[in-house]
Amino acid sequence: MKIGLDIMGGDYAPKAIVLGAIAAHQSLNAGEHLVLIGDTELIKPILTEEGFNPDHFEYVHTDEVIGMGEHPTKAIVQKPNSSIAVGFSLLKEGKIDSFASAGNSGAMLVGAVFSVKTIPGIIRPCLCTILPKIKGGTGLLLDVGANADCKPDILLQFGVLGSLYAENLWQINSPKVALLNIGEEDEKGNMLSMATFPLMKETNLFNFVGNVEGRDLFNEKADVIVCDGFTGNVVLKLAESFYVLTVKKGMKDEFFDRFNYEQYGGSPVLGVNAPVVIGHGISSPRAVKNMVLQSREMITTGLVEKIRMAFK
Repeated sequence: MKIGLDIMGGDYAPKAIVLGAIAAHQSLNAGEHLVLIGDTELIKPILTEEGFNPDHFEYVHTDEVIGMGEHPTKAIVQKPNSSIAVGFSLLKEGKIDSFASAGNSGAMLVGAVFSVKTIPGIIRPCLCTILPKIKGGTGLLLDVGANADCKPDILLQFGVLGSLYAENLWQINSPKVALLNIGEEDEKGNMLSMATFPLMKETNLFNFVGNVEGRDLFNEKADVIVCDGFTGNVVLKLAESFYVLTVKKGMKDEFFDRFNYEQYGGSPVLGVNAPVVIGHGISSPRAVKNMVLQSREMITTGLVEKIRMAFK
């Protein structure tokens, strides 16, 4: 297994990424290897400083970087030797089994769609995030930013993708899938949710349990909650602020500690032909480590192949 990691992406790259790679290495099994993609001249001094044997990693040198504020499509085309562009090239050629980066998220999405491409039958890939549950365990929210505008058939597919993720990575039998709405009643919502509800109610593709409200995100009503990317991104950013607020107020709470993005690593891109994980721009070494472990889990469970089979 070869897990590709962009060491140039993120606000604290390359040091935080390399430190995260070192931490992840301790948790990898025999036969599981990290491939660091980026300026190798910047990697080696960090490894030396940490007293870490450089032979534990594989390296692919690049001399361009896509900045966080660059236009995603233009940057991918104009910087073919950037760590993100090279990472996707290696993924497409099968030289790595997954690719993760805390860099430009737009470039990561564009790279995923244009290199390994969308799985046939899927209209739009999406991003998902993990929701901590008040009684323990986790749920899934999708989409959280890849598709600001959606149509009902796209949301229906997100339900399938989320159900497959929960079933295969969390071993939940027949995951409960819900539609995020402003009320529980069948007829509630805007035009999108009212058009999506009957599609989900009639489907046999997943276990639909109806509408849920914002207050149900962290309870047991659903394992998978579906919404458009605009709504999902607003919810995600609000949820991330919970942990920050408790820290600023000097509060220590086990539940709110689980809102710390570092615990989860990143957001998987669901619906493309290879495991791709997008990390937070402010990723710390701990977050990078978990991003790598999340990539490994997507590979070992064969999630992409199971999604591919479901959409045949």
